[in-house]
Amino acid sequence: MAAEPLPGVIILYNRPGENAPESDRGVLDEVEAVARALAGKGFRVRTAPADRLEEVLPLLQAGQEPVVFNLVESFPGRPEDAVHVPSICRALGRGCTGSETACLALTLDKAWTRGALAEAGIPVPPGVVVPPGTQADGARLPRGPLLVKPVRADASEGIRADESVVDGPGRRLDDAIGAVHERFGQPALVEALVGDRELNVSVVDLGGGPVVLPLAEIDFSRLPEGTPRVVDYSAKWEEDSFAFHNTPRILPAPLDEGTAALVRRTALAAFRATGARGYARVDMRLESATGALFVLEVNANPDISPEAGFAAALEAGEIPYADFVAAMVRTSMKAAPGSLPAGHSAALPTAPLSLREAVKGDQEAVMDILYEAGVFRPEECLVGREVFEDAISRGAASGYHSLVAEDGIGVCGWICHGPTPCTVGTHDVYWLVTARRARRRGVASALLAEAERRIAGQGGRLVVVETSSSPPYAPARAFYLAHGFREEALVRDFYLAGDHRVILTKRLSP
Repeated sequence: MAAEPLPGVIILYNRPGENAPESDRGVLDEVEAVARALAGKGFRVRTAPADRLEEVLPLLQAGQEPVVFNLVESFPGRPEDAVHVPSICRALGRGCTGSETACLALTLDKAWTRGALAEAGIPVPPGVVVPPGTQADGARLPRGPLLVKPVRADASEGIRADESVVDGPGRRLDDAIGAVHERFGQPALVEALVGDRELNVSVVDLGGGPVVLPLAEIDFSRLPEGTPRVVDYSAKWEEDSFAFHNTPRILPAPLDEGTAALVRRTALAAFRATGARGYARVDMRLESATGALFVLEVNANPDISPEAGFAAALEAGEIPYADFVAAMVRTSMKAAPGSLPAGHSAALPTAPLSLREAVKGDQEAVMDILYEAGVFRPEECLVGREVFEDAISRGAASGYHSLVAEDGIGVCGWICHGPTPCTVGTHDVYWLVTARRARRRGVASALLAEAERRIAGQGGRLVVVETSSSPPYAPARAFYLAHGFREEALVRDFYLAGDHRVILTKRLSP
């Protein structure tokens, strides 16, 4: 009997520009290696480069591959857009390798990552964030030496050992912070340069749960005395630099078993605390004298090219590269929309979905959905209640139109929209939520489509959505992008410092 053919896989990646730095061009090595591994395992492979997020949806829709191997690391001028790729894949019902949107958004921002790790009880270096247009408050700075780096950059971008490491407050610190603000247009993270040893810890989940691969350490012993012991941009990427050739990887790291066990436990805790999936790398600093361990960052989308540290850790762990790649595809298929946890399928209703005008009796069910969403603050839920009540009691005069979705159990979704005051043909979507039990069943898509149909019927031409830039809202942003919206504007620090208002729009066909 012939074996069932393996599914097709699309390798999605960001196309490096003509003058892209080495850290961006490395993705081409990843694409080549992954494609070769998949082809060798019998998968049908299509590669698709994208220059911007808006290209992702048509690239995916051009084929029927059920799995996307996500190698998108950044987009020119909009690095944060890359985090939305997994949610767009999910919205289309495709499996997607690696971590989900919420994790990628969280780990892209070092300040948010520090908060998530600290909340989980995982040690991080003392540090402060300095927004653009401000200077460091000397009273809040940790003791030196200090390392200055961009909050939202990876691959050691923005880190130069001779410029980014300073002894403490003063002109050099101000210059390092100013350089981050000017070059990257984002906050600078000023951290204590803790420890004297740097560890790279690769974590992989081949389907049986996350495991730590053999530990790696960066060997700083060849650096001249007085040179900061950090892996800066030149050490990672500039082949003509002294640091590139004199900071080799030691694998396995020479650690006693007690320390190695602590490193492994900490890596797994960081992997779970950030919601990583599939594979990730956790970078740490170790203080030799005291044994103190600190997590620097979690890279949820690490370089997996054959020459990179992750591939070296796979080899040290006796896991063939092609087996790793194939396992990522298979586990992503299991996690794709429609693949429900064991024991849950029987609980799903079989009754068809119906949409209707909301009535007063739906209020408590809608409020339950708002509270269980887990992203709205209590005061925001109260605003939702007021909007719902106003729409029911005053009808169209309130400026709100309220619809609910119903399945075999009860109300499972709510959308509220209305014309934007002082405009002609512009409408806002104020609320769109679905019950947890009904997610990934097209409820939100059905509600949005019905709202757009009604808006168009009223002569509406433009639909506006406002949401948060914070990680919990990343799936919502990706949902709207996958449904034809585009990001129109960003109002920085609108909700609170670091939490921006994201304005998305969609033009309706006449």
